[in-house]
Amino acid sequence: MQWLDWIVLISSLSLIVVFGILKNKKQENLQSYFLGDNSLAWHKVMFSVMATQASAITFLSAPGQAFTDGMRFVQYYFGLPLAIIVVSLVFVPLYHKLKVVTAYEYLENRFDVKVRTFTALLFLIQRGLAAGITIYAPSVVLSAIMGWNIYLTCFIMGILVVLYTLSGGAKAVAQTQTHQMIVILLGMAFATYTIFHLLPSGFGLQDTLLIAGQAGKLNVITTHFDLNDKYTLWSGLIGGFFLALSYFGTDQSQVGRYIAASSKSQSVKGLLMNAIVKIPMQLGILFIGVALYVFYIFNPQPLIFNPSIEKKLANSEYNLEYQTFQNKYYEIQNKQHELGEEIIKNKHNPTYLNKSTSEFKQLEIKKQSLKNESKEFISDKIKGVDTNDTNYIFLYFVLNNLPIGFIGLLIAVIFSASWSSTSSELNALSSTFVIDFYKRLFNNNASDKQYVLVSKIATGVWGLLAIGFAFLATELQSLIEAVNLLGSLFYGTILGVFLSGILPFNLKSNHVFIGAIAAEALVIYSYLNNHVAFLWLNLIGCIAVIVFALLIKIAQKRD
Repeated sequence: MQWLDWIVLISSLSLIVVFGILKNKKQENLQSYFLGDNSLAWHKVMFSVMATQASAITFLSAPGQAFTDGMRFVQYYFGLPLAIIVVSLVFVPLYHKLKVVTAYEYLENRFDVKVRTFTALLFLIQRGLAAGITIYAPSVVLSAIMGWNIYLTCFIMGILVVLYTLSGGAKAVAQTQTHQMIVILLGMAFATYTIFHLLPSGFGLQDTLLIAGQAGKLNVITTHFDLNDKYTLWSGLIGGFFLALSYFGTDQSQVGRYIAASSKSQSVKGLLMNAIVKIPMQLGILFIGVALYVFYIFNPQPLIFNPSIEKKLANSEYNLEYQTFQNKYYEIQNKQHELGEEIIKNKHNPTYLNKSTSEFKQLEIKKQSLKNESKEFISDKIKGVDTNDTNYIFLYFVLNNLPIGFIGLLIAVIFSASWSSTSSELNALSSTFVIDFYKRLFNNNASDKQYVLVSKIATGVWGLLAIGFAFLATELQSLIEAVNLLGSLFYGTILGVFLSGILPFNLKSNHVFIGAIAAEALVIYSYLNNHVAFLWLNLIGCIAVIVFALLIKIAQKRD
């Protein structure tokens, strides 16, 4: 990056922090620190919910996901609108009626303290690990730019986001998230414009879609039913529905966003608007990856998108061998380039297009085979490097193709997205620990001032733990898949506990407590043995809690 990029980057991030501090009034009680005195309007709820869900992972990894696997990832979100409707009709009125600070307070109200504590513990484990992944995502950016050690970078990013979160409570976070999301969306729109601007002269949207279709990248909907396929219409509608229902209905990082609204109607309006916007926004972000794929058909594409690996290879004794791989890769890419030009010339000839589709895909298979071979070579020769470059594809384009100044802005966008999401996660981890554990189990007679102090200490501690979890994230593949997999390991069980109380089964606390433990064990067992694709784990966990609880109830009646 050039000096102007650094000025734009540092200025943008500094403005965000200063704005949050200025908007943050002195907070002397838990209601103001965690819920912002219930003063948020619906549009701030919408942006806050959206920013919490759309972390740097979304903007960094999703284009790479589409680049490698096409558009089918969007099916993951197909169950979201229906889930939001259920949350608006059931969960929002419930939380506003009980005037809770955390979602898990309802469970003691309905069952007892052990059900509340167990469910809150599952949330803390899941969200703590997820916070580590969201810290790791922007660290990938800084590490690639500066050539720093990824562990040092994770530590620096973690400390920055903890300080950012401590600068204000829920209200300050929500205030900054509104402006951050606007900047983020504008930044991604500019990146899309740049891709099309750099495509061959006269190359338009229709041509881009044609080439992407030839490569099989426009696979938005896959209708076959396969429990082991991660992204199909059915896994998205069913598994995705249960995941979204748990995420928006029971995850404190989201519940804390919308119960901070000034009224129930403002909560509902903010959620529904998010449901309307989410799928088109995600389609747009994935389409950036598809457009990048087409861009690199007509422009030189590196074997490895991670800039730090390129630098290490260039300064190593293995550089000549690596260049041999790269030259072979260019040969295949040149053939795709020539074929792409022929496809555009014959775009109105169906017979030719049917023939070229097979030829194009065969070349793609050769490219991937050579890429995998080169990755094995790099892993063998240079120890401790991340050869999975899904998370670097969009970043590589930004660093090498955007104008000076705009690179800094796009990097600021990625950092902002990370801070938005991670700050909400740390806020939720802190509120759950303080309300559901510290205040409920250890000290229920402290002053509000002391509780706020403990909350800030808890934010710092959870931040340090998240940094530790970020170190583990260096072994992950696609970050956007990893964070959703992590949620699926816990969300089903948590949702099952809540629905056991809401649905008219007349279940008691012991039924649900034992049923939840058994259900979580089943989910972990199913995942470890690869029984189904991860989205289905949300359905399995939810149904298992209710079924196990009902069976225990029936067994006790017989006794």
